[in-house]
Amino acid sequence: MNVSFSDSQTQFLTVNGLSVAYRHFGTGFPILFYNRFRGILDSWDPLFLDTLATNYSIILFDYPGIGDSQGELSTEITDVAATGVKLMEQLGFGHYHVAGWSYGGLAAQAALFQNKEFISKAVLIGTNPPGLNETPFEQLFFERALKPVNNSDDEIITFFEPSSQKSLAAAKASFDRIALRLDRSKIPSSQEIFKRYFAGSASMKKDTKNFREQYKTLSNPVLVISADHDISFAVQNWFPLLRNAPSMQHIIINDTGHGLQHQHPVLIAGYIHLFLQY
Repeated sequence: MNVSFSDSQTQFLTVNGLSVAYRHFGTGFPILFYNRFRGILDSWDPLFLDTLATNYSIILFDYPGIGDSQGELSTEITDVAATGVKLMEQLGFGHYHVAGWSYGGLAAQAALFQNKEFISKAVLIGTNPPGLNETPFEQLFFERALKPVNNSDDEIITFFEPSSQKSLAAAKASFDRIALRLDRSKIPSSQEIFKRYFAGSASMKKDTKNFREQYKTLSNPVLVISADHDISFAVQNWFPLLRNAPSMQHIIINDTGHGLQHQHPVLIAGYIHLFLQY
């Protein structure tokens, strides 16, 4: 098996009758990753993943209808979560961790609450809890993230902290790493797909399965890693929940935006490893 993201190749597995694209690399206990809004296999920062891959088996996949996977993105985030769970079942993993970034953090929570017996721990990056959250997305997110094609300025505003020179330098380094493999023509660009993503997020906001309430009794450990200035998933939306989520730990990274693991790939991977080790 390939030990790094950079050397890994896309494979395909039939899940619920659809060809689903995935990558599997690294060594150790498996982590299933759920990707962000408009994210595809190659939009992760390679340094972040390769740092984790020294201790864990990493499994990435494209949601149905996204990137190289067949089908259509479900408007129910529980269906998106179930695709990842089914993929892991077919790969032969009985127990594993989940990690999710942004929209993928919502999917990772749905996977966790519906599969507590299989999922050991969860890592939630730049996302929010289920249910109603008081602080909404900033208008800047909609102005930049919903363009059919994003340029580097859009991504700096969406994922980094433009007021910080340190963040701007990290953005350039991350863009250069990602560009080595990224085929931008595969990035979702239609308003129809955007609507399907937002419908999935809205289904978590309605929280008809009472996931938010389940945090009170959840025993599976959860690590939340947030930026101090995330224009989409505001860190303060976690605060009302923290006293009522005994298995949760929360780390806030200073001077960062939504893509905090791309700004600090080695640091964030280190925090995750420390959490998963114990």
